[in-house]
Amino acid sequence: MKEINASEISKNMIQMIKKDWMLVGAGEDKFNMMTASWGMIGHLWNKDVMNVYIRPQRYTYEFMETNDTFSCSFFDDSYRDALKLCGSKSGRDIDKAEACGFTTNFIEHAPVFDQTVCTIICRKIAVYDIDPSQFIDASIDKNYPLKDYHRVYTGEIIKVLVKD
Repeated sequence: MKEINASEISKNMIQMIKKDWMLVGAGEDKFNMMTASWGMIGHLWNKDVMNVYIRPQRYTYEFMETNDTFSCSFFDDSYRDALKLCGSKSGRDIDKAEACGFTTNFIEHAPVFDQTVCTIICRKIAVYDIDPSQFIDASIDKNYPLKDYHRVYTGEIIKVLVKD
């Protein structure tokens, strides 16, 4: 893996998040990750940032709450089944990294997997809860039949690693 600047990411990030999916991971001595297809990357508060959205019942939520850094890992299509497993099974019940055959390292106290094509490591700089009273488009609420609104984690991008 080689390190690049966030502005040098050459892939379409909407495609990577929405269609290819990512693993959001946090923790070091003990860690967890989950598959996500919602997220944003951009520039805010004079920083390159990434937003990830985690529902409170997800096991990864606990790790996001108690750690200062997190990673967003992107894989090629050959890992689609592994990403499905990480989105459907809880780390409370299985070791997802082991089940997927991922080799895990830790950089900036966040999990990084050798199998990724791109990993973005972030330092949390803001956290807020989605407030449904702020929805202007009422159809958004259909994404929350259980009223389990996401917590948003904004992270300053501190490192981007890509497969060379």
